[in-house]
Amino acid sequence: MVPPPRFATVSFDNYLTDPGQPSQAEAVEALRAFAARLGGGADAKGGRRRHRFRREAKPAASSGPRGMYLDGGYGVGKTHLLASLWHATPAAPELKAFGTFVELTNLVGALGFQQTVKTLSGHRLLCIDEFELDDPGDTVLVSTLLGKLVEAGVGLAATSNTLPGKLGEGRFAAADFLREIQGLSARFRTLRIDGEDYRHRGLPAAPPPHSDETVARAAHRVPGASLDDFPALLDHLSRVHPSRYGAMCDGVQAVCLTGVAPVPDQSTALRLVVLADRLYDREVPVLASGVPFDRLFSEEMLSGGYRKKYFRAISRLTALARDAKGLADASDEH
Repeated sequence: MVPPPRFATVSFDNYLTDPGQPSQAEAVEALRAFAARLGGGADAKGGRRRHRFRREAKPAASSGPRGMYLDGGYGVGKTHLLASLWHATPAAPELKAFGTFVELTNLVGALGFQQTVKTLSGHRLLCIDEFELDDPGDTVLVSTLLGKLVEAGVGLAATSNTLPGKLGEGRFAAADFLREIQGLSARFRTLRIDGEDYRHRGLPAAPPPHSDETVARAAHRVPGASLDDFPALLDHLSRVHPSRYGAMCDGVQAVCLTGVAPVPDQSTALRLVVLADRLYDREVPVLASGVPFDRLFSEEMLSGGYRKKYFRAISRLTALARDAKGLADASDEH
């Protein structure tokens, strides 16, 4: 449970703040201070805190919040900041954990609740990216888990998304998050991060889809590239548990897809969202033919309960398609 490859070397220093959005610089300073505060209490070798022996007094409320919630839209750099917090917290890597909300619930499923509490209670910091409220059962589960971890003195940090154009309109916001984590709300400080999606800031529109021939040529020319018909890929995803999508992407240097078309149903769409996240984490460019990525999801999906996931997937796939432009250009030259 460490930051994914895309965020393996990020820091507060290489987070490029927008001068027109002062909340970004304010968030950096607040997180720097939080990281420094979490560094207190280690032994000289960075070993586990004595609170694992249950003799250490719980942190006083005046010592500051035990949790930070990063609230903002798509592409404002929340994951960059969350990973930077992980890197900046002065503790051994095995005393810090980083994962998505889904990965955290998968961990509980694999270890059991009590063993997960035991495993994470010795940590300085738990970072949860893309906190979700889609499943009430999972929300209660994670809320209870976080309560146990706060009691053990673990620092917490979480992110989620604000929908574009939906400020104050039933979006996943600080109020929703603090309500759902129940008794922990007083222990979290909310950092509002404003700005536009950096993945598309000042850049041209997403490249249009390529021809099937261009995609196929690129796939055969690039070592480690995959080549799949989009409907066949969606069918394959239905037979692989989403927790395995990351391993499925390991070692793939480029994803080449032919016949991209709107996804047929919500279950398929949600699986595609997970794949998009894992590809983005690993910085795998995506070269495709068919419809543009902003037409993958129907209007009904984009206005429904999972819309924040679909907007995130569109943003990330568009960025990966832009990364793949050089592959298409080189293929066309040949």
